Amino acid sequence: MVLGRLPEGSLSLSLDDLVARLAGLPAKARAEIEREAVKATAGLAWLPNVGPQTQAYFCPADLLLYGGQGGGGKSSLILGLALTSHQRSLVMRRRYTDLSALTEEAVQFNGTRDGFNNSPPPKLRTVDGRLIEFGAAVRSGDEQAWQGRAHDLFAADEAVQFLESQIRFLMGWVRTTEEGQRCRSVLASNPPLDAAGQWVVGMFRPWLDVTHPKPAKHGELRWFVTGKDGKDQEVSGPEPIQRDGDVFIPKSRTFIPARLSDNPYLVKTGYQATLDALPEPIRSAVRDGNFMAARSDADRQVIPSAWVMAAQSRWTPTGGKREPMTAMALDPAGGGRDSAEIARRHGGWYAEMVSAQGEETADGSKTAATVTAHRSNNCPVVVDVGGGYGGAVTLRFRDNGIPFVNFNGAATSTRMTKDGTLRFANKRAEAWWKFREELDPDQEGGSVIALPPDPILVADLTAPTFEVTTRGILLESKDDIRKRLGRSPGRGDAVVMALSEGNRAAERRRAMLADGYSPDEQGLVALGNGLPRVVMGHMEKRRR
Repeated sequence: MVLGRLPEGSLSLSLDDLVARLAGLPAKARAEIEREAVKATAGLAWLPNVGPQTQAYFCPADLLLYGGQGGGGKSSLILGLALTSHQRSLVMRRRYTDLSALTEEAVQFNGTRDGFNNSPPPKLRTVDGRLIEFGAAVRSGDEQAWQGRAHDLFAADEAVQFLESQIRFLMGWVRTTEEGQRCRSVLASNPPLDAAGQWVVGMFRPWLDVTHPKPAKHGELRWFVTGKDGKDQEVSGPEPIQRDGDVFIPKSRTFIPARLSDNPYLVKTGYQATLDALPEPIRSAVRDGNFMAARSDADRQVIPSAWVMAAQSRWTPTGGKREPMTAMALDPAGGGRDSAEIARRHGGWYAEMVSAQGEETADGSKTAATVTAHRSNNCPVVVDVGGGYGGAVTLRFRDNGIPFVNFNGAATSTRMTKDGTLRFANKRAEAWWKFREELDPDQEGGSVIALPPDPILVADLTAPTFEVTTRGILLESKDDIRKRLGRSPGRGDAVVMALSEGNRAAERRRAMLADGYSPDEQGLVALGNGLPRVVMGHMEKRRR
């Protein structure tokens, strides 16, 4: 039997089915097929291993995440694709110092150093005329050096070490003018070890997030469009859709896990014992390939990751029906690509976050309108005014009698930790620490906080660290957090504000209800000193 005479219908079978059929053939027939296969592939620089690597090699997805366990052949896959399936490839690591192993492996596969230039950025012109460029992007913005340079393959090795903004920017230049040449992006990676890499769970939620309502199987294609606001939306298929007046063409994604056991070049070398000896949580990430449980908490991390995950496990879509909306919080858009983030509380239950960008946040009036569109039960709104972006919004609230509370993280705090041992350096530290205390599972009765299944929110809430100074507990600066995450931690800030200042606003509202204030008068009281004295005097007289 030769390769051209496989059993009828074989081409419609999966790779696993074909392997099973080949294994069931008589030894003589199987040996003949193996000889034919060796002859047919003699001119190729690289061949994928049987199993997940072969599945990844032939995967039709526009964007593939391939990874999980260490030693699964991730780097080999992306070099193999560049050497055999693509004409112009960009292969990247976060740091140039990490590229040497990749470039040496590429030269080895190529069979000669002819055509290799190691001057930064390194590049290899293969014996059959393909171009592979190797790059890095240490700092946010370094990725822009590749702007306008078309590649039909973009591959990021250890992708979670990159910022999400860098990955999305680089994928934007994947294109070709060569007819019939396929274009794709491949992210090869172990699971993230800190909050900075948590974006990968959000990008591949159907495969990685155990809380996703419609989980996807490994290798299953799902289709997504990315709107003007930079946010992904899953759609039903590859057909173009209209959104916001524009036509979007969906792109496919999938995840294929890589396993050490599928790599014959490492599985018998004792590398498994090396992985077994790794400390947790690195062992869960590199050995087990666990994308959801491999996060390591940083030293002096304000909110433990396990507490956030527990709060998400308590969340149900209908949990907010038990009581009215208690409070809202707005972290305004600070310009650039940042979104305005809105948190909504119903007691301890938080609704799914609302993110707004572009036209919805073009000015104070439009931002205020966006907030009020999601508001109910005349609840108060906490607005972060510390950066100067929330002032215009509060003016619109004042004009319309909507109760609001200003939050300025730099303001002085007068409170202490629950055990009464430490003060806070400012209001921001107080608010975050109070949220930590409310999440504490060891408090009497446990925690009642329920958070929506949102990977970005997880990253935001688990990013800040703290130190104890002479002024009290001081949080890591937002600028430093932004550098690590590549964006503002706005969702976390909104959730925290909705609890801290939201509780005080809600308590004030309940007191006014008990004193007989009407909803309109509650809004006027919230405006405080902004009211004419005669109006405030009339209301105080009525209260007495």
